[in-house]
Parts: sequence; C-alpha cells; structure tokens
Amino acid sequence: MSEEETHIRLAAWVHGHVQGVGFRWWTRSRALELGLVGFARNLSDGRVEVVAEGGRDHCERLLATLRSGESPGSVDHVVERWSPAKGGLTGFVER
Repeated sequence: MSEEETHIRLAAWVHGHVQGVGFRWWTRSRALELGLVGFARNLSDGRVEVVAEGGRDHCERLLATLRSGESPGSVDHVVERWSPAKGGLTGFVER
C-alpha cells in the first residue's frame, strides 16, 4: 500500500452539547489510544472540530467512537470530511 492509502485526514464537526463537558479531553484520550495525531477545538457556534491523521482504520474507529454516545455531554450528529493526510501534526492536542 502506498503512503496515500495508509494515511488519511479526518475532519469531523461534532454537533450537540459538547463544550464545557470534557469532550475535547475525552476525544484526545481516544485519539491517542489509536495512535492518531491532530487536534480538537471548540468553535464559536458550539460545535467541536476534530482533525485527526493516521491510518484509515484508526480514523474510522475514532469517528465511530465520536458517534457512540459514550462521550461526555451529548452528541446530536457528526459531519465528516475525508482528505489525504497533510502532515505537520504532532501529538493530539486540545485547542
């Protein structure tokens, strides 16, 4: 498999009651468990943006986890966008 096939970028916008409840910390923990790099940040409209890069299977597992209902707060829905990995990310941080 080529690098393009094995590494991908997931951008996800999480809608619901996800700010001020530990959601970004929880997301960071799940992403680190999966060996992903990226970030989770609050947006001014109340959503949380999650950007993760790594193996497609691990990104898909993170997306499933975001939708699982097991997170702090409550997730109404998650909008996702897939693209080639851009690189330049280290670790997984809360912004």
